[in-house]
Amino acid sequence: MGNTELAHTEVKNVVRKRRKKLNSDGKWGLVMVAPYLVHFVVFVLGSLLASLYFSFSEYDILNPPKWTGLENYTKLFNEEIFWKALGNTLYFAVLFVPLQTIFALILATALNQKLRGLKLFRLAHFLPVISSWTVILYVSDAFFNTRFGLANDFLNRMGLEPQTWLQDPHLVIPLLVLIAVWKGIGYIMVIFLAGLQNVPSDVYEAAEIDGAGTFRKFMNITVPLISGTTFLVVVLSTISTFQAFEQIYVMTGGAQDATAAGGPNNSSLVLMIYLYREGFSFLRMGYASAIAWVLFVLLFILTIVQVTLQKKWVHYE
Repeated sequence: MGNTELAHTEVKNVVRKRRKKLNSDGKWGLVMVAPYLVHFVVFVLGSLLASLYFSFSEYDILNPPKWTGLENYTKLFNEEIFWKALGNTLYFAVLFVPLQTIFALILATALNQKLRGLKLFRLAHFLPVISSWTVILYVSDAFFNTRFGLANDFLNRMGLEPQTWLQDPHLVIPLLVLIAVWKGIGYIMVIFLAGLQNVPSDVYEAAEIDGAGTFRKFMNITVPLISGTTFLVVVLSTISTFQAFEQIYVMTGGAQDATAAGGPNNSSLVLMIYLYREGFSFLRMGYASAIAWVLFVLLFILTIVQVTLQKKWVHYE
């Protein structure tokens, strides 16, 4: 009986010491994460709540916000330019997401083979990702400049009419999409490479024994087994298109004149450019905050739809 009581006492002491250590570790854990929590509360959560309040107010930075209720949202949905910006954003997304996904997958598949100089090829395709949009602007201008660009020089040699490219309302968004795909394809390629390298090699070997060719293996094995990666890429690409700003701002002359961004004649005006122009060029911060929250709701709905369709898209076996 004495031994039993002694054992219970020792167990209680051990439990007490562990609880004391856990409490101590928990306090130190809170101390370590406190800077991030302060940053999140002040600069993230605080900014979100402030922008939500501003979206229901008339606010120009220079004067205190004045509550106006749903006036900003009512005005927004009655503005023709808002619907044009939304249409341009959707047009950009419809072109950009499939193009980047398909070409990045093809490129990743090619660079997943055992080839000489493979690392050099991967680096070459990733370089545009780490380059600034200013650098991309100069490179693109060398190709699409209306007077001395290589693209028009090629058209002249082919006996075709030169194009105005970024000054053409019908060509500006497709051209911006191509440039954005070129810049971002390396990042998506790396994601696909990670997914491809997780596909078991014995599956391909079994398919080869059954007489499957390269295309059949790609469509029946590769595509289904990396569907989870493809789903991630589609979600990330969709979000990035709705947040497209820097490339359009720089390529359409926003660096020289902020009000010119989204040209010509607002043919490349997307929601983020519209938001920036209203908020920082015209100081209509309340109206710009309303645009931001509409954009957030659109992205939230779109993400919910994509997650709902995930069961049909993603192969789990």
